[in-house]
Amino acid sequence: MTPVPRQRRPRLAASLAARAALACLTLGGASAAWVADAPAADATVTQGCGDEAPRYLDQEPPALAQLGAQAAWRFATGDGVVVAVVDSGVDDRNPHLDGAVVDGHDVVTGDGTGRADTWGHGTAAAGIIAARRVPDSGVLGLAPKATILPVRVYHAEGDQAVEQGVQPTPARIAEGITWAAAHGATIINVSMSTDADDPALRAAVRDATARGSLVVASAGNRNTADDKSDDARYPAAYPEVLAVAAVDADLRATDASIHGPHVDVAAPGAQVLTAYPGAGDCWYATTDPAASWSTAYVSAAAALLAERFPDETPAQWAYRLTSTAARATPERTDELGWGVVRPDAALQLAAVPTDPVRTPTPAPTVTASPIVVQDVADPMAQVRADAVWWVLGGTASVALVALVWRLVSPRRVR
Repeated sequence: MTPVPRQRRPRLAASLAARAALACLTLGGASAAWVADAPAADATVTQGCGDEAPRYLDQEPPALAQLGAQAAWRFATGDGVVVAVVDSGVDDRNPHLDGAVVDGHDVVTGDGTGRADTWGHGTAAAGIIAARRVPDSGVLGLAPKATILPVRVYHAEGDQAVEQGVQPTPARIAEGITWAAAHGATIINVSMSTDADDPALRAAVRDATARGSLVVASAGNRNTADDKSDDARYPAAYPEVLAVAAVDADLRATDASIHGPHVDVAAPGAQVLTAYPGAGDCWYATTDPAASWSTAYVSAAAALLAERFPDETPAQWAYRLTSTAARATPERTDELGWGVVRPDAALQLAAVPTDPVRTPTPAPTVTASPIVVQDVADPMAQVRADAVWWVLGGTASVALVALVWRLVSPRRVR
């Protein structure tokens, strides 16, 4: 699975800038029509996207600081962990992904390596997970030494993609998950969702889990869903899957994400800076947060755990992330699940149950309490009291002896 050196292909057309700014894919109903989330909102912040001379931005992705990346990297960087990106493929021509991507699979054609991306979505997710450092750029993945296994399950979306037969479907997603698990993926990132509980998709998740893979999936985006109600989305809602919602740039819950009992955790999904197909850096989700990018960050966090705790199960990795997530209250909510993931804390959790359930009962969140002034017992009080009585008793004894001696002694003649 060693990357194969290839001739650099021509730069993608500038029209891909809008497509690459997709935030999450959502399969709507039985029609199996996948749609993109939103185009780039502001050309001033989508620097590098689609430019003929791509630019590298010296800013660091904001999510790295929010997720405590520097602290997490003291324990793990994803080294040796294979993360499958089940998506539109991964374009490893971008220097950030040079050496990070191995040959995968193209489910749509039945052959190919998955190392091509005409849509841009999979490349952005791969950059969030495992982008390497390059000169003049601050972009870096949360698991910067992880290996990306590209599994291409669609080439585009929309009506034209349906006509050409290259759109994602539940069957293709299921095949991609199964293929990834069978070919060494420890973590499987699925930045897509559907409101249809598909038997093949369910079976694929169970098979992957049995093989030791953790599937991390988007909880869904409201603005791309045909059904905008807060309800289960798949594969996120399957018990074995870690379902991820997006929070905004201030780590707050947002109605841009689908809410519901299927949500396990949340992660940053707005103002995301990552790799662009071919070359350059790009800002994504500059207005509404998107669960696609949140899902990729959680997959990266899971990769860190898989490196540090290779003997644990997918359920144990998921438990580490849910039980250490940051939240305002001890209870789980349908908006954020157990809270915003904290990879640094998950990596330092002392122990986890051997067979944790999907929704653990983490220790209550520590909150500030009012200071109460109250009398506290002095453990030395009795000792000091006893000492006083001994001193008084000794003094009295000495005085009594002196008095007796004066009474019985002969008087001196004056």
